[in-house]
Amino acid sequence: MILQMNHIQKHFDDLNVLKDISFGVDSGEVVSIIGPSGSGKSTLLRCATFLERIDGGEILYLGEKAAYTDEAGNAVYVHHRELQRFRSYCGLVFQQFNLFPHYTVLRNLTDAPIHVQHRDKAEAEATAMELLRKMGIADKALSYPYQLSGGQQQRVAIARALAMRPDILFFDEPTSALDPELTGEVLKVIRQLAEEKMTMVVVTHEMPFAKAVSNRVIFMAGGVIVEQGDPREVFDNTKEERTKQFLQVFER
Repeated sequence: MILQMNHIQKHFDDLNVLKDISFGVDSGEVVSIIGPSGSGKSTLLRCATFLERIDGGEILYLGEKAAYTDEAGNAVYVHHRELQRFRSYCGLVFQQFNLFPHYTVLRNLTDAPIHVQHRDKAEAEATAMELLRKMGIADKALSYPYQLSGGQQQRVAIARALAMRPDILFFDEPTSALDPELTGEVLKVIRQLAEEKMTMVVVTHEMPFAKAVSNRVIFMAGGVIVEQGDPREVFDNTKEERTKQFLQVFER
């Protein structure tokens, strides 16, 4: 199993955002997380990728603990050098692209592999160009982010995450900042990655996409997992009333 998150808790002051979340992701699996705004989906991804610290529970990658709760009830993380290794297992694609505006597309893809992973520059650039070709934007290698459409920027962001060779890729509502016309471009790329058995966790509001591409769908609300299972079960044979209410909004 690539990722296990057990009994995850996270609060911001008095706001309990994640109350008791447990799930795992197997190699090659695509898991979609759906649910209303404010249900904790993005916070869960930020905890999984070590951008936020958990307040309780444990996080394991490839069977090794990166974070756990000690006997006193405190969340403990491995030493920062070890944490860097765990961070290398995962990549995150944000809603708002988060590209470096003063770097070319090519440098956006090569900067971290060269300076963080200490890879050879020529090899990093070759990998970057291969990924840009895969995304259909190799001709934009020397362009700057402001010269690209939103769909192109998001494809660059996906390529940048893949350039780090993660074991698992997280997407935080990757189409929410895009026009409907551009949404299809990005979903096509994610579908292609799914066909190639890339391990992915996708927070999305694109219900037809989640139903078609996912191996498993998780419905979150109020900081807990309300329902999860095979996409056909969750969408067509919904068991929980809260899930039904949420899905009815998309059927109107």
